[in-house]
Amino acid sequence: MEFWENYWLLVKNGSIIDLIDVAIVAFLVYHLIRFVHNTNAERLIKGVIILLAVQFFASTVHLNTISFVLEKLFAIGIVALPVVFQPELRRLLEQIGMGHVTRLLVRRENGETEIDFAISQTILACESMSWSRTGALMVFERMERLGEITKTGTLIDAEPSAELIKNIFYPKSPLHDGAMVLRDGRIHAAGCVLPLSKNLNLSRDLGTRHRSAVGMSENSDAVVVVVSEETGAISVAIGGMLKRQLDPETLRKILETELVPDTMDKKKKCWSILAGRKDKAKK
Repeated sequence: MEFWENYWLLVKNGSIIDLIDVAIVAFLVYHLIRFVHNTNAERLIKGVIILLAVQFFASTVHLNTISFVLEKLFAIGIVALPVVFQPELRRLLEQIGMGHVTRLLVRRENGETEIDFAISQTILACESMSWSRTGALMVFERMERLGEITKTGTLIDAEPSAELIKNIFYPKSPLHDGAMVLRDGRIHAAGCVLPLSKNLNLSRDLGTRHRSAVGMSENSDAVVVVVSEETGAISVAIGGMLKRQLDPETLRKILETELVPDTMDKKKKCWSILAGRKDKAKK
């Protein structure tokens, strides 16, 4: 009761400036949570919250040794946090330094997020490249960062567009032989070298692009899209499995299910639809 009485006094005596101050802080915290969502930082934050809950419980039931160890751990952890979250902090500061603050905070005018826009542009590019039989290999980064892969290519950091994607994979382009990596809805790098699959059961008619796609999906949680240069067929590799002969609409459903947070709960439904077309390239 004393807490609520003090809280009511603060609300009662507060001014419009205080309300604006609280609203701004809440707004920034909300978008900070969105910024780290589906990144390595999100899992680290969950771990910290669990440790805080354990420390609170230990203090409540007088588990003094556990409480003492966790208190010292948190004291050291405050110094270690900038090191642990270095990739996310660096990415945030880079976006602020490049004047991209609004891109971090707001959606597009039509309601699309960055990843929604990247998916729509990828679909358009794949449809065109499939018709012209232009080989392509695109990697959508998810929870696991692919820093070692992007180091083998050329950093781009550009907003995706169907024209840019087609230009990257144009046969006479210097980057067309490698893979393009998309990070957080942007083209992060191109011309990257991917690991080949070690699966001996893959069909012999699969070329280097498809084997690289399967190999990348075996070694990470990335979603890899392939357009065949020989047949123009569109394929997707996820978790070491290769889905072949996909039409643009099916490709869209897979990418939205795997990459858009709001549709994660539809994943089982999507894969059940595709169960009849399952192809692990074992012919």
